[in-house]
Amino acid sequence: MAKKTVASLQTKSKRLTKAIKMVRSEKSGAYTFVETILAPERVNDWLSKK
Repeated sequence: MAKKTVASLQTKSKRLTKAIKMVRSEKSGAYTFVETILAPERVNDWLSKK
């Protein structure tokens, strides 16, 4: 199960989104958070990847 958080960021000319995904480590079983800043159109693709 992954937790999704999306925040919109706006810079001078580009609109960006910061996405945070909670991912479970296969090795230890602990959860870690992975963050990235990308275009709003690519957020769903990034969140759906494992």
